[in-house]
Amino acid sequence: MSSGFDSNPFADPGVTPFADPSITQVTRSTNAQNNLEDYNPFADGEAAKPAAPSEPTPPPPAPSRPAIMQPTWDQPPAYTPSGAQKVDTTDLERRQQELEQKEAEIQRREEELRRQQASGGRVLNNWPPLPTKCCVQPCFYQDISVDIPTEFQRLVKTFYYLWMFYVGTLFLNVMGSMAYMFTSGSASTFGLSILFFCLFTPCSFVCWFRPVYKAFRSDSSVNFFFFFFIFFFQFIVSIVQALGFDNFGTCGWINSLSHFKLNIPASILMLIISFMFSLQASATMILLIKVHRLYRGTGASWQRAQQEFVSGVMTNPGVRSGMTSAAQGAFAGSTSGGSRY
Repeated sequence: MSSGFDSNPFADPGVTPFADPSITQVTRSTNAQNNLEDYNPFADGEAAKPAAPSEPTPPPPAPSRPAIMQPTWDQPPAYTPSGAQKVDTTDLERRQQELEQKEAEIQRREEELRRQQASGGRVLNNWPPLPTKCCVQPCFYQDISVDIPTEFQRLVKTFYYLWMFYVGTLFLNVMGSMAYMFTSGSASTFGLSILFFCLFTPCSFVCWFRPVYKAFRSDSSVNFFFFFFIFFFQFIVSIVQALGFDNFGTCGWINSLSHFKLNIPASILMLIISFMFSLQASATMILLIKVHRLYRGTGASWQRAQQEFVSGVMTNPGVRSGMTSAAQGAFAGSTSGGSRY
């Protein structure tokens, strides 16, 4: 009974009211009209395409601030000059030295001319430096800074210092020989030491220092050869003096070592003198070799020295006057002898 009340007596079982053909036609026409109103012919392509994903919105720019340079503590790279920047200054330095030498040479000649003009064209001797009121006057003129070229001044000064050292050694040898004599030594050694001091002091100056001085002053081959001969002899004499033979006039290694058993202080003084003679002999040989190398480096030879000697002799006024007098005497003798017959 209850089922009969739950059913709809007006319902047509299996029939839908909206399925009526008239209602369906009206509904289709309405939908088509709505579709025509919303149709956009230019939007077909875009509608067909899928919507592109929207890009994220960039963040708003930060507020602008003034630029501040931060200090850097990095060391700069090492400077390496390129090949174009490298300049060879060797040639410039050499030319500068040559110009300085020429300037010094010109100044030297100007000083020499002024000195000659002040003395009336006559060169005044100034060595040895003696007082004006002395009865003995200077015998030589010597001025290394004026007479000697700049490149040889140091070498000539070395020779002058060597000569002074040799004179001092000879003087000290007199003192040592006196101590040797007073301590049971030889009296003849003391006497000869005085003779050597008085003899070798002027002879060494005249025979080997003055020749080397004049050789470098005027580039004289004759003076160079004379210096080589005398200076080599000086070397031999210095070796003999350093050996110190008894009764020979010098305190050397032989008599000083043998005298130790008699007197030690005198022997020590004699050993010092022996060392000084040895040092002087060594310096003599070193300087002799050095000057010989300089002389050979200039292309000089024995033939050049002979030619210079002959030309010097022939141009000497004294020799020329002597030869003239001899020729006149021979001519006068031959004339007088011919008139006798």
